[in-house]
Amino acid sequence: MTTRFVLVAGNIGAGKTSLTERIGTRLGWQTSFESVSDNPYLADFYQDMRQWSFHLQVFFLGHRAEQHLKLAQSPQSAIADRSIYEDAHIFVRALHHLGNLRERDLLAYRQIYRLVLANLPRPDLLLYLKAPVPALVERIRQRGRAIESGINADYLSLLDSFYEEWMHDFDLCPVLTIPSQSLDFVHKPHHLDIVIERMNDKLAGKEHVVFPNGDSA
Repeated sequence: MTTRFVLVAGNIGAGKTSLTERIGTRLGWQTSFESVSDNPYLADFYQDMRQWSFHLQVFFLGHRAEQHLKLAQSPQSAIADRSIYEDAHIFVRALHHLGNLRERDLLAYRQIYRLVLANLPRPDLLLYLKAPVPALVERIRQRGRAIESGINADYLSLLDSFYEEWMHDFDLCPVLTIPSQSLDFVHKPHHLDIVIERMNDKLAGKEHVVFPNGDSA
């Protein structure tokens, strides 16, 4: 039996956790999520981002590398909420862009990241959830997490631009772009069926995958 290792990527509020949970439950796959409760730097980071950005991102790098390796080597198919690649290409870049990560820390982080990445197996597929910024803002507002209270449309737009640039050059594995605004896989089981069907098509090597609304992936 062939095991699969799939990563779920996308902007804040795109639906990564919801999709990861539902695919894991539906297919009986192992699931993995972002470490928050046991993160020793998160509280300090929100008190002083410039002081603690580097420490936080190095912690995330180690955590995600360990998670990535464990899932890739698992005898069971696995799917993970967020990828190790997004930290480097999206969030570390955003911290530097906004003045919260010094240039020397950025260069040091990238050196460590390249060394770590060179020793990680590639995933079989990356699911990229894409939704317009206004939809992301509304979803974040509705779920009302205190930790996300400072996230605004400008920041989400910045992240979105970085995601688009990253996706343009990403070639570590096949990518399936999912229009998460038009597919309600949380409340409509047949929409989840569509996502899983397209995911299996992509894993089987199908190059051109089309969703019902005409968006291609």
